[in-house]
Amino acid sequence: MEKIEFCKVVPNIFSGRKDLQSDIWGEDVFFQKGHLYLIEADSGKGKSTFCSYILGYRHDYSGTVAFDGRDTAKLKVADWIGLRKANLSYLFQELRLFTELTAYENVEIKNKLTGFKTKSQIEEWFEMLGIGDKLNAKLGHLSFGQQQRVAMMRALVQPFDFILADEPISHLDDENSRVMGELMMREAKHQWAGVIVTSIGKHMDLDYEKVFRL
Repeated sequence: MEKIEFCKVVPNIFSGRKDLQSDIWGEDVFFQKGHLYLIEADSGKGKSTFCSYILGYRHDYSGTVAFDGRDTAKLKVADWIGLRKANLSYLFQELRLFTELTAYENVEIKNKLTGFKTKSQIEEWFEMLGIGDKLNAKLGHLSFGQQQRVAMMRALVQPFDFILADEPISHLDDENSRVMGELMMREAKHQWAGVIVTSIGKHMDLDYEKVFRL
């Protein structure tokens, strides 16, 4: 996948508004593979909705979301399964981890589906992110900031053309934010992938090529 396009997309909940001011809603915009974008938004402006439209979780909008010119509204379930496995990765704002499993098991459970990274590579990530000693700790015993780092690793154990990071560092200090951004960008550059970061405030300090206000 080379390009994600939003063509006059407006969420149904905003359809009657005359005062809608957005760089994305109602506009023609695109996101190109290999480039870095930031989506800034106030609370309630549709940041998570935007991500859901790209991932095919929601379709309550007018306009067209397209992948390389192909209208995503016409994709079948099997198409979405393949896209989420090999083309689109998503770092959920609410993390969606398994608290009863260890930190490593939360990453490995996805890696078993993709076979994308070796155990030693994943262990290297744990060390890089400063939680090497939490490898075998139950996730429920980790702080939210530590869980965010586990969620980032889980998002990276697959091939992808684009990665969406929804509020990825809300509970991290500047140093851990820097390291987490470094890991994400290293993996994205290795795959020549596009990166879309969303934020309602604090965000990774990266060299964004384009910033949109949602």
